Amino acid sequence: MAEIVMPRLSDTMEEGTILRWLKAPGEQVARGEELVEIETDKATMTYESDQSGALQIVAAEGSTLAVGELIARVGAAAANTDDGPASGGPASERPGGDTAPANGSPAATASAQRVKASPLARRIAGEAGVDLGGLTGSGPGGRIVKADVLAPAAGGPASSTPVAAIESVTTAKGETTTVELSRTQQTIARRMAESKATIPDFTLQIDVDMEECVKLRAQLKQIAQHEREPGAPGAAEQLKAPTYNDMVVKACALALREHPTANGSYRDGRLQLHSRVNVGVAVAAENALVVPTVFDADEKSLGEIARETHTLADRVRTAAITPPELGGGTFTVSNLGMYGVKSFTAIINPPQAGILSVGALAPRAVVLAGGGAARPTGVGVGEVVVRHVMTLTLACDHRILYGAEAAQFLARIRELLETPSALTL
Repeated sequence: MAEIVMPRLSDTMEEGTILRWLKAPGEQVARGEELVEIETDKATMTYESDQSGALQIVAAEGSTLAVGELIARVGAAAANTDDGPASGGPASERPGGDTAPANGSPAATASAQRVKASPLARRIAGEAGVDLGGLTGSGPGGRIVKADVLAPAAGGPASSTPVAAIESVTTAKGETTTVELSRTQQTIARRMAESKATIPDFTLQIDVDMEECVKLRAQLKQIAQHEREPGAPGAAEQLKAPTYNDMVVKACALALREHPTANGSYRDGRLQLHSRVNVGVAVAAENALVVPTVFDADEKSLGEIARETHTLADRVRTAAITPPELGGGTFTVSNLGMYGVKSFTAIINPPQAGILSVGALAPRAVVLAGGGAARPTGVGVGEVVVRHVMTLTLACDHRILYGAEAAQFLARIRELLETPSALTL
């Protein structure tokens, strides 16, 4: 019989967790047919069989295995059609590896398999005994997502409490609840600890006069509004005006192309320079931080970047993002400005050379110097005016970027944002 091992579904994946088998033991599996849902360090995705034959399940649902370890066999006959998975799984498992609802209703299980739902929503529904067939999806294309399941499961509004094994004890601190971290949270914790422990980092900070970007965005919003009017060309595309963060992503991409070292990585004592400029954009998901990638951002228009970042953020929040969309990043942008944070220092995402932290854009009193953005008519050098200003903080890996080169890179980002006509080309 042919062996099926835990696949490597992302460039950083070291192990995966079997969430749900989509075929029963002994059932015939065709090559290319969806076989199992696997949770990786970045997302949950469905793995398609690369073999044909009868399925023999080796790893039970809930099992976590390293990449390359055996999870199933496929051949002419299945040896475990009566016994189920080789290792014990949850009590709610039934033949076929599916997690049955708490009420054990076959109709509910069949209904859950037919409806459009994210893997995370299916898992939560199985644990809570919620029939997916009776829910209305709020995700793309009517897909049922986590929030749609949590509301009826809790008998009210969706809860923000992660679905995980918890333990509550009463101590001198009051009631203490221990919550198990998800696979994504465990990966974030490990990688960020490794980053702080192993990377000799330093930070640079700069204020950017965003007055011209404010004017540009106002113009682009008018254009987008016109395009959305009924009967206007492109109305079906529902154009969206680029955000200030989209402008920062584009400026970073252009600056990275001019400063290839900032687009590099440090691995095994060597500097790797990458030909593609792929900018990761940090998105706050529920109980996690996910960084989808805008590939070839230097070659895309500002409008393309805006549409792509909007789509990626939606896919992150609906748990529909896939590992390929989360890998391959060469630089990262993290923005907390929407929460009123003036400035902050983000942690470098190894093996990247740096990460740019974007603060809040707000009116500030500014003393105009001789250079920089164009001065308002009638205002001389040294006068105080009110301008829209944003603080950028660049954290760098000193093994890749040195101070002078990092300063030049950051200054180029500021230049592009203060004269943003180049962003629209």
